[in-house]
Amino acid sequence: MRETSIEKEIVKALSSTREKLNYKQIAAKINVFDKNGRKEVQDTLTKLIHAKIVIKAGRGKYKINGKFLNKETTGRDYIIGRLEVKYSGSAFVIQDGGKEDIFIAERNLSNALHNDIVKVLLFPPRKDKKPEGEIVEVVERSQKQLVGTIQISRGVAYFIADSAVYRKDIIIPGRALNKSKNGDKVVVKIIDWTQGSRNPIGEVVQVLGKPGDNNVEMQSILVEYDFPLHFSNEVEKEAQNIEPQISKIEIQKRKDFRHITTFTIDPEDAKDFDDALSYEKLSNGLHRVGIHIADVSHYVKPGTLIDKEAYERGTSVYLVDRTIPMLPEALSNNLCSLRPHEDKLCFSAVFDLDDDAKVVKEWFGHTIINSDQRLNYTEAQNMIDTGEGALAEVILQLNTLARILRKKRFDNNAINFETEEVRFKLDENAKPVDVFLKVSTEANFLIEEFMLLANKKVAEKIGKRRLHNSEPKTFVYRVHDQPLDEKLQTFKNFVKKLGYDFKVGSPKTLAASFNNMFNKAKGSQEYDMLNKLSVRTMARAVYSTDNIGHYGLAFPYYTHFTSPIRRYPDLIVHRLLDAYLKQKPSVDKETYENYCKHCSQMEQKATDAERTSIKYKQAEFLSDKVGQILDATISGISKWGVFAELVDSKCEGMIPIRKFNDDFYYIDEENYTLVGLHKGHNYRFGDPIRVKIVDVNIEKRQISFELAGD
Repeated sequence: MRETSIEKEIVKALSSTREKLNYKQIAAKINVFDKNGRKEVQDTLTKLIHAKIVIKAGRGKYKINGKFLNKETTGRDYIIGRLEVKYSGSAFVIQDGGKEDIFIAERNLSNALHNDIVKVLLFPPRKDKKPEGEIVEVVERSQKQLVGTIQISRGVAYFIADSAVYRKDIIIPGRALNKSKNGDKVVVKIIDWTQGSRNPIGEVVQVLGKPGDNNVEMQSILVEYDFPLHFSNEVEKEAQNIEPQISKIEIQKRKDFRHITTFTIDPEDAKDFDDALSYEKLSNGLHRVGIHIADVSHYVKPGTLIDKEAYERGTSVYLVDRTIPMLPEALSNNLCSLRPHEDKLCFSAVFDLDDDAKVVKEWFGHTIINSDQRLNYTEAQNMIDTGEGALAEVILQLNTLARILRKKRFDNNAINFETEEVRFKLDENAKPVDVFLKVSTEANFLIEEFMLLANKKVAEKIGKRRLHNSEPKTFVYRVHDQPLDEKLQTFKNFVKKLGYDFKVGSPKTLAASFNNMFNKAKGSQEYDMLNKLSVRTMARAVYSTDNIGHYGLAFPYYTHFTSPIRRYPDLIVHRLLDAYLKQKPSVDKETYENYCKHCSQMEQKATDAERTSIKYKQAEFLSDKVGQILDATISGISKWGVFAELVDSKCEGMIPIRKFNDDFYYIDEENYTLVGLHKGHNYRFGDPIRVKIVDVNIEKRQISFELAGD
């Protein structure tokens, strides 16, 4: 619509305030006080509402549509970012490019939800305060579906989301209940949330069952993090129709490794074997090691239904009791899985190494293999320990090379983090009967080093500037930035008080400081604490077309090439490597950067889903142990309370801050400590304590402790 002068005045008046105004207030703001003038304001508001420039915001109130807010009309700055809601109700909008987060108070969330892409009006900056603003528009909804419980009271049905970051109850009209009943765990989608309305309107799209049932709860976690519960019939049918036979023509195109000693090493319960190793000792004394990766790109073509589904998922998801694959089982567990004694198509990285594990020659290309044996990590480790077994000689030689590669990596200032992985022993009903930590052995390190070598060399192949190609082509890298300065300084000051000489100069100096600290602390009570705090100082590894290197691994070039069955970025890398080996032109950088952002987001969601399933099982494991007093370690300090991790089971719970009632306590953030002001009782990260289990809420995955005496 063509704006008149009064329309411009009204838009300007509404744009300049955060308040919702009635027509008289709007008229006063533009200096209109007579009856006819107010009538013109009312009529103009009707036109602006019809044009969706102004929206109704409650009874008789109006506000500007966020889409039409800009610096020109308001004189204020706006940003676009992703909303991250905290359990407390406050929230932050995360901007691209590492810019500072914008604080959003709960009252200023409007109708935005966790992870939505939003437009934010920035408030005038205040000294020594975080940037703050209010959400004026939801640019893009992130969560298509929510999971939670139906509650029906006095004939009105409400949906209560499982996750505390969704704080608004959703009203479900009777016609939209879809046979769900009071107390049912359901999947809901929001169908309407008018600007200014207090609650959204939703409809039930699936009834999962009753809360507390293991299958219901695991499905709930998947929906909570936006992963589908199954593949569509169309995707499954497309997978079933892929030709399983390998033609003679296809074999002729490939390097044949079927006569070379080849094997896989995977966890005992693995079903998708996406990598294999081959070994042969050459006549010139070199060691030829083949890292053979399932050639998913041969079967999954761009634009197919399977490819679109795999991209949307981004990754396989590993919950405590199940795997939700990125690809249908016809591919992940059959066609692409490198099962023993079957011809399989691979994309391989083959290296000739000398006795010092230096790569003398490299080759990348399509192959066909036939694995001689499928080993699990325990079997491989037994060969390393005893030197016995059909493949013992080969395993021992590869392990010797892997040890050298690992030492070189740490000598080059890779950081030696040792993170703990919690595992559960489940009974036939998937109920946890024991909790233990996954222990990495030399067999794990053997596979790890050769996968790292392949990933590094593929990235170098494309990323390094070469004489025949001065500009590297667009590629997908796995990047890891240096730690954030603010977190690092706090950490440095803390560990110096513990007696560790910690320097933060160059990246190499910093990495050396971490490793020296870990070596010195090994075997001490504070070792685990230092590992956990160190990880928290780190940036998160992500996918990007902008290569900044991988800080933690100390690799200038790094990518993900070795797991295309379970990670979509690896499939992209296979396609790009194949194209560039054939001298095809570079792909569009912006398009692939968007792919990278999506894959990074899905990876984080999968990680969060896995952690949530672990929390659920931890709560379930402790549900019959309320009242027990156990040894624990302080694992976190927050304004809500002190987190503690049980020593034996690694289950984490919280001691609410109200339970610390013997003194006035404050948080000393620089020393990761809860400090008693008067009596000198301090509780520091990593301190051993005794706790009593006082409450376990399985559905909310929450465990409550209180301090117990000696």
